[in-house]
Amino acid sequence: MKLNTLEVNLDNFLYNLSSIKKYIGDKNIMPIFKANAYGTYLNKILDVLNIFDIVGVASVDEAIEIRKTGYDKDIFVLNQPSIEDINDILDYDIVVGISEISFIKSLSDISKNIRVHIEIETGMNRTGIKLDNLDDYISIIKNNHNIIVEGIYTHLSSADNDIDYTNMQIEKFHLSVEKIKNNFDTIKYIHSCASNGIINYNDDICNLVRPGIILYGYESYNGALDKIKIKPVTQLKTKINFLKKVNIGESISYSRTYISDDVKTIATIPIGYADGLRRELSNKGYVVVKGKKVKIVGNVCMDSCMIDVSDIDNVSIGTDVYIWDNDIQTLEDIAKLCNTINYEIMCNISYRVNRVFK
Repeated sequence: MKLNTLEVNLDNFLYNLSSIKKYIGDKNIMPIFKANAYGTYLNKILDVLNIFDIVGVASVDEAIEIRKTGYDKDIFVLNQPSIEDINDILDYDIVVGISEISFIKSLSDISKNIRVHIEIETGMNRTGIKLDNLDDYISIIKNNHNIIVEGIYTHLSSADNDIDYTNMQIEKFHLSVEKIKNNFDTIKYIHSCASNGIINYNDDICNLVRPGIILYGYESYNGALDKIKIKPVTQLKTKINFLKKVNIGESISYSRTYISDDVKTIATIPIGYADGLRRELSNKGYVVVKGKKVKIVGNVCMDSCMIDVSDIDNVSIGTDVYIWDNDIQTLEDIAKLCNTINYEIMCNISYRVNRVFK
C-alpha cells in the first residue's frame, strides 16, 4: 500500500464549480486541466470531464491523454502547438490556439479541416497576434479554407494587481474581436478571463471563462477568498514509518544541518523532494500530526524526511501525517515558506503519490 496520498475531494470540486457559475452568470466554463489538473488527476476521471462541453489543456500530449479516457467533446490546447503536432491534432480532433505564422502557413498542406481559436497578444508578451499585425494574419487564415476559426482569446497578465493595465488589455482585445468577427462567422467562444480575471473583471464581450486554481479551491492571489467562496479540494498526507530517540549532539539527515539540543523523539516519513515535498522546507517547514504542527528537522531527502514529534502523545508507526490539511496548515503556508506560489506546490506533487478521490 502506498503511504503517500493526495486526497481529492470531489464534493468540494463541485462546490467550487457551483460558486464560479454563480459568479459568472450565463457564461460557459472551460476548466483548465493542464499539468494533470493541477496535480489532482481529475483529468483522468471521465465523469468529471463529462460535466463540461469543453476543457482546456496546455499541450497536445495532454489533450491526447484526455481523449483516450473516452471524452468525446471539445479539448482546447491553450499554448501554440508545433508543426510536428499537426497529425495528432487531426487524428484526435483537438482544437488549438494559433498565433505563430509558420504554423498557420503549414496548415495549407493538410487535407482535413482544423479547428482553431485565434490568440491575441494584448500585453502578456508570451504568445499571440498583436493588433497591428492582425489584418495580415486574418488574410492568411481566410485564404486557407481548411482552418475553421471557432474562438478568439487572450491572456490577462495582471488581473490581480493592475486595473489600468488590465483595462488596456481588454480594450485591445475588444478591438481585435471586432476585426475577427467581421471576417469569420464560425466563432463559438470568446474568452479572456482565467481565475484572476473571473474574480476581478466582467468582460461582457466574452462567453467563456477559464478557471484554474480557484476551481481546485485555492487562492489565485492574496485576498481572492474575500471575493469568492471556494473550498480546498486536496489534502496531502503520509504516515510515520520509523521512530527513534536522538540524543543531545546527534545530527539528522544529510550534511548535518540539524544537531539535536535535547533528547528527542524523531519520526521518519516516506515523502521527499522526488514526491514534491520541497527541499526548501528543510529545518524550517512543518507538518501536522494529531492536530499539531511539528517541525521538519534536517535536510529533506529524495524519498523521506524527518520530523520532531517529541511533544506529541501516542505517536506510533502508521500515525497519519498531513503535509497540508487546509486547517492547521494550508497550501499557501507551504508556498510562502518556499518563496513560491500555491500553483507550483500543487503541480509538483509527483506521480509517486497516490491520488485517492473522496
